Amino acid sequence: MPPTDADTDESTPTSSGEATRTVREERSLGPMRQTIADRLQESYQDAVHVTVSREVDAEALMRATETAADRLDVDVSVLDIILCTLSETLADHPGFNATFDDGIHRLYEEQNIGVAVDIDAGLVTPVLADVGAKSLADLATERRQITEAVENGEYTMRDLRGGTFTITNLGVLDVDSFTPIINPPEIAILGVNRIRKRARPGKNGVEFRRQLNFDLSFDHRVVDGADAARFLATLADHVTDADAFTPEG
Repeated sequence: MPPTDADTDESTPTSSGEATRTVREERSLGPMRQTIADRLQESYQDAVHVTVSREVDAEALMRATETAADRLDVDVSVLDIILCTLSETLADHPGFNATFDDGIHRLYEEQNIGVAVDIDAGLVTPVLADVGAKSLADLATERRQITEAVENGEYTMRDLRGGTFTITNLGVLDVDSFTPIINPPEIAILGVNRIRKRARPGKNGVEFRRQLNFDLSFDHRVVDGADAARFLATLADHVTDADAFTPEG
């Protein structure tokens, strides 16, 4: 029987010239990191993960963000406008605003969207309740407040419960594409990537336009790839018509 890592003194070179490993540090998972690990393992064990992607023109999205920031007395980010487009998309595709538990696909009236926040201890997903009933100003204010509360450790488990869909944004870290992991028992999660300029055909030849890539992970037990494709198509329509979500001047 060949020796295992446990049989070898990793701080001493072996006579056969095998590569050795010297332990630099050992880290046990803290309670929060262990909870995250358990939840991720549960997600992959219980759901059939599939991810589809779509690139969307972001010119209207950027314009709408700037317009809203000028016309409202609150700070409005690109993510706030995306949340508005996502709310409209969920209204058009209610099967995604849902959970799957005990063999039952439950669709919800409220759009309780979890917004992933990265802190030192790991990823935390506070829930914005009933997003579809909020104005852009209220949504932007509440998202900023709950994000700051999480970053300062001023939140409870109640802030993390009751979600029906989750959004996670790695675009702020210059990521172009990734595979988001579903937050059980929800059935889908939307990944937002960085906005970058890409060459596109224009009226007078090639022009450079800002583009945004979305990654949608979904539970294939509940919805199909075609459903996800239609979801992203609707989201793309709302994003390219993002001016509709800005207040009138």
